[in-house]
Amino acid sequence: MLSSFDWLRRSRSGAELLATLEYLTSRPDLFPTPPARPPLPPPPGGAGGVAGGEIGPPFSALDGPCQRCWVYPRLSSPRQNHCPSCQAILTRAGKLGKISRQSIVLWGFVNRLSKLLRMGEGFSGYHVLGAYVHDENHFLLMMPRRELKPWLQELVIYHGPDLKGLLQVSPTTGAGRGVDMGDVLCRAVHHEARFPMDQLRVRFYAAPHQILKPHTRDRRGLLTFEVSEFLSVLEMVAVFRTLLRPKEQESLYELLNLEDASEEQFYWGRFLGFLNQEAKDMLNAWRIRQWSKDRIRLLYELVDYVAFYQTD
Repeated sequence: MLSSFDWLRRSRSGAELLATLEYLTSRPDLFPTPPARPPLPPPPGGAGGVAGGEIGPPFSALDGPCQRCWVYPRLSSPRQNHCPSCQAILTRAGKLGKISRQSIVLWGFVNRLSKLLRMGEGFSGYHVLGAYVHDENHFLLMMPRRELKPWLQELVIYHGPDLKGLLQVSPTTGAGRGVDMGDVLCRAVHHEARFPMDQLRVRFYAAPHQILKPHTRDRRGLLTFEVSEFLSVLEMVAVFRTLLRPKEQESLYELLNLEDASEEQFYWGRFLGFLNQEAKDMLNAWRIRQWSKDRIRLLYELVDYVAFYQTD
């Protein structure tokens, strides 16, 4: 029989993962449970639902188990390729594509989480889309990207001194994009054993496929951060996004990636002439022209993860 985490690992896309999280909370009866006694023989005409937790027939040319979970029998009336649980998840996922593309998945491995994830503490202040507690040390969250910064801030304020472990953050992926969300979850579990429980760290993947081969990103200093360091970067990105309009951000990125230093010097003066004084002061105070290419890349990767500051 499949456990709750097994169902989450069956997710191919972020939409399926979000649908599974929703149903694990709102409709746990949708998922089969092991029968208390040996099941009765199936009625003539094939298997029905999965209420008793029976497994599907062996795969053959004429029949087989659900083509998604590969465990439970398919719906027989009307005949489908999926079991009732998988069919419900796929139907719901079809309506969640847009919101899942704007969301992130956060897998946490911490020294304690009972108080952190108790109902009413840790979720209520933010728009968390789905949550799952695996055991006393592991949890899974899905939230809109721009909720990451305020959620981390409250986490540090209320639990920072005592909370230690690793938080792994990844964007979601679509079905058929080469990396399933189930693969992302399994890899996140694999990577958590690399770090000691001496502080709270954040591991940020800008794309889901990076979790499969993170070594290059790690060597360039773009992957693992102490939580206060990561929050400082997010704060800088929020200021950056507030003071520079999107077209100005694009122009700055092209300018900072010019190979010819003399060409960069020429265009830098012209670029500053188009900015307001606050934006000029920000770029000069940061000395952004002396930043490494990797630091600039991280700045732009995080632009979609922060909201604007309200200005007069």
